[in-house]
Amino acid sequence: MEQELIKGKIKAIIFHNSENGYAVLRLNSEEYGDITVVGTIPMPMSGERLMVTGKWIAHSSYGKQFEAEFLERLLPDSKEEILLYLSSRAVKGIGPRTAQKIVAKFGADSLKILDTKPELLASISGISLAKAKEMGENYRNQIGVRRLVEFLTGSHLPAEIGVRAYGVYGEDAMDLIRENPYLLVQPEFGASFAAVDALAVKLGLSAEDPKRVDAGILSLLRNSLNEGHCFLPEDRLTSAAIQLLRLDEKLVSEGIDRLCVQGSLKVDEIHEISSIYLPECWDAERMIARRMLDMAAQPSDELPEAERFISTIEKRKGICYAELQKQAIRCAGEEKLLILTGGPGTGKTTTLAGILSLCELLHRKTLLAAPTGRAAKRLSELTGSEASTIHRLLEAQISPSTGEMCFAKDENEPLRCDTLIIDEMSMVDLPLMYSVLRALPKNANLILVGDPDQLPSVGPGNVFRDLIACGRIKTVALTEIFRQAQESLIVMNAHAVNQGVLPVLHATDRDFFFMKRSQSVALLRTVSELCSERLPKYMGISPTEIQVIAPTRKGDAGTVHLNRVLQEALNPPSDQKKELRSGERCFREGDRVMQIRNNYDLGWRRTDGTEGLGIFNGDCGTIVSIDRSNEQLLIRFDDRDVYYDTELLPDLELAYAITAHKSQGCEYGAVVFVAFDAPSRLLNRGVLYTAMTRAKELMVVVGKEQVIAHMTMNHQRNVRYCGLEFRLRKE
Repeated sequence: MEQELIKGKIKAIIFHNSENGYAVLRLNSEEYGDITVVGTIPMPMSGERLMVTGKWIAHSSYGKQFEAEFLERLLPDSKEEILLYLSSRAVKGIGPRTAQKIVAKFGADSLKILDTKPELLASISGISLAKAKEMGENYRNQIGVRRLVEFLTGSHLPAEIGVRAYGVYGEDAMDLIRENPYLLVQPEFGASFAAVDALAVKLGLSAEDPKRVDAGILSLLRNSLNEGHCFLPEDRLTSAAIQLLRLDEKLVSEGIDRLCVQGSLKVDEIHEISSIYLPECWDAERMIARRMLDMAAQPSDELPEAERFISTIEKRKGICYAELQKQAIRCAGEEKLLILTGGPGTGKTTTLAGILSLCELLHRKTLLAAPTGRAAKRLSELTGSEASTIHRLLEAQISPSTGEMCFAKDENEPLRCDTLIIDEMSMVDLPLMYSVLRALPKNANLILVGDPDQLPSVGPGNVFRDLIACGRIKTVALTEIFRQAQESLIVMNAHAVNQGVLPVLHATDRDFFFMKRSQSVALLRTVSELCSERLPKYMGISPTEIQVIAPTRKGDAGTVHLNRVLQEALNPPSDQKKELRSGERCFREGDRVMQIRNNYDLGWRRTDGTEGLGIFNGDCGTIVSIDRSNEQLLIRFDDRDVYYDTELLPDLELAYAITAHKSQGCEYGAVVFVAFDAPSRLLNRGVLYTAMTRAKELMVVVGKEQVIAHMTMNHQRNVRYCGLEFRLRKE
């Protein structure tokens, strides 16, 4: 839709979030009379005039609204407007009565006095000199934020970046950003390099300015973390920087050298390749390698009564362990560091339960953790022992000094345990592993459990695979598929795919089915019917236990489009269900949703009354209720209730359909996997194997046989530049 410019005066503030500036306003516009304006409008004040650029949108519940993209503020200039402005408590310490006194004395100059000579306010009865100065400081802060926001939005930078920058730099923010706009590329502000580069051009900075060169290089390295890299080879980083900055190699190389001298980059030799790291990744790799090798080098604690202990556990549980399972349980009692691996049906969870029983017999205090809430919950259910997320175990919190996430547990305040067990290790990235080891007591044992053939972590690193591949850490790999598991075609097909063998697709009497669909329309209809009618009716599987998994987000068969289709089928519009919209997305009471970014300071409350902080990437929940008047949603994540304000909606997605990456660590009664056209890099064995291993009772594949064949044969994985395995072998 075309953008439009609207002028008007703020008549009422319906909603405003002070942290990110999102607001819902009633604006008395010159063009249309009273209208509703929504968008990021930090610190709006009743009576102030706005020039808003944006577009009209249709809200399902609230009707026509004007969505602000850019705005210019016009402070009130008449006595009447200034009185309305100050009476709205726009300035801390000034209410309606004080506003009347100020305007009565200073008239149309009232705001100028507040800005430049606030001490003159002390001449008014009831206002001390200290209070007058405080009023002036508060007013200048507000004006400063506004001016900065207007300055940045004029260059198409989001308003919330201005709010964050002013929070960090205060009154100096404008001057500092004018001097070096590339400050905004730093992670705490989150501006894109391209947007800041455009601002820098307006400010007249040279393309060869060292500040620009340095920011470009650092932004490339930070962006590479999202692709799983821990470093970039110097030649690749140089080439990418030349393309981004459109400068010659000499200037880029000088920039890399300059950043290394400053300590903003680290250079190392990995496989005889000059490799460039961000300092935090360099430190993490070196510390993990050193700590792991130290633990692996410690002599085993002989456990003479191991066989008796294992026999006792077998009698209690009424089972008989296979030799590899016994070996794993024995090693868990003897080794300081142990890796336990195994695919589906190999008894990994049974073995883990046996290890927990051994720790109990040895009177060892044991902590059990997994990367996500759903993985931790599943681990608790399978083992009968309490498990928590790694973030909760380490007590994730927001640093009051930096505003960034940190952990309360570290080397100064370590965990209290004799043994720490981490499951679903393939999901653990380099920074999280670094934090775990910082908090691990020096004398504690560490047991790492997982399936290395599943997809790697979303964050940087290949931690689990590198630890296994180095060959220097005691590893027990469970390989025997137990007879009961052999009866499951899900299990057997997963192992076949993992070995590059085509799965059995046309069996009709097992737990794995294939439904051929060559056209997207037929595929979408089939997936919708499976989830809403066929599986619940004929298989007795509740829709809440069915998860659709697809290789890609985009396209007709991607998760974004699938979610719209499935929402319509499983939770259609109703007069009994309230809705909220965020852009083109609609959230409705009863919808299944997923958190897509870590939010460490989002509060939750359990049904038993306990409270805590943190909702993390991949957490899934259900919208319980929507409060339209307060623009708020109540979402239940398992047993945790969380209130979401409107500005947090971009952190949510519908979760009727998710990617294989997002499904890791979870188990579902039934999985419907969409095997359809997608970019070749996403159609690989790891994606298919991971999706298969998520299904507990039933797996239905819908799509094209040739896509399944391609995925089975495509064992290529995206190259990740990581140095952990090299360091583990080298030390």
